[in-house]
Amino acid sequence: MMDAQSLQERVLQVENKRALLLNFQTDPTLSSLSIDIDQALIEMDDLMREFRQTFPNGVVPPTMNID
Repeated sequence: MMDAQSLQERVLQVENKRALLLNFQTDPTLSSLSIDIDQALIEMDDLMREFRQTFPNGVVPPTMNID
């Protein structure tokens, strides 16, 4: 079970990892992984969009437990 604080921390981790993937996307030495990087960015964007739709102000109610 995940509490509200844990969920918000994980969302922040996803946002930080997205920034890292953007750096990898511009690295010419990783050209063989570019499709995987692009797909990961698309999936992360979808996840973040769903999070913002569910919690428009970005805050999970503290009484909500996520299973």
